[in-house]
Amino acid sequence: MEVHISTARGGWFGDMGSGCVRVGLLLFRLPLCDVASKREHLYQFWRSHIKKPMILVGPSLGAAVAIDFAFNHPEAVEKLVLIGASVYSEGTGNLAKLPRTVAYAGVSLLRSTPLRLLANFLAFDGISFRTRLDWTKVGRLHCLLPWWKDATVNFMISGGYNVSNQIKKVRQETLIIWGENDQIISSELAERLYCELPHASVHQIPGCGHLPHVEKPHHVVKLITDFVRVHCALRH
Repeated sequence: MEVHISTARGGWFGDMGSGCVRVGLLLFRLPLCDVASKREHLYQFWRSHIKKPMILVGPSLGAAVAIDFAFNHPEAVEKLVLIGASVYSEGTGNLAKLPRTVAYAGVSLLRSTPLRLLANFLAFDGISFRTRLDWTKVGRLHCLLPWWKDATVNFMISGGYNVSNQIKKVRQETLIIWGENDQIISSELAERLYCELPHASVHQIPGCGHLPHVEKPHHVVKLITDFVRVHCALRH
């Protein structure tokens, strides 16, 4: 069996923009940045490059992206892997009602080094301060792109992902992976997700925070490999 794994990226709201951005002397019109446009972007990528049912991996907010995509395009997704899944927030909530000037001010704060460093303290378990600084620098690189502010504000105002009503309707076999010391998403939410997904299994990784695929990648790879092998064996 040939396996294609596509990682749905979470992060701070998004990475596709709307409106115009100036690069040098050229003015580019960027695509919309809402849930529907993200879903269509992923679908066209799948149609162009993958062209067969895939294993879709969604970490953190990417889990909501993965659930939304699997629900709307079941023909494209054979199985789901959700890591530290953030799927029960009601989109961007009251942030969608902010005036644009306030939204832009908030987005500027989102990409600040102190806030990113705080997020690293919440996300990772038992790593050195030097490593936290390195990962903070890497984690904010996309925020430095010229269109990032516009993309994030547009996604925020669009309402974002709200997939709570889709979870019980997902038909794909799903592997849920959780870090034992996750300080961002509680274990109660992991148990709730396990109970609501019709075909799910759950594994908790000890000594791990919100991002097991970064902290303990070999452990996560083994879980995913075993998950694929078991279901391949059952099918044959």
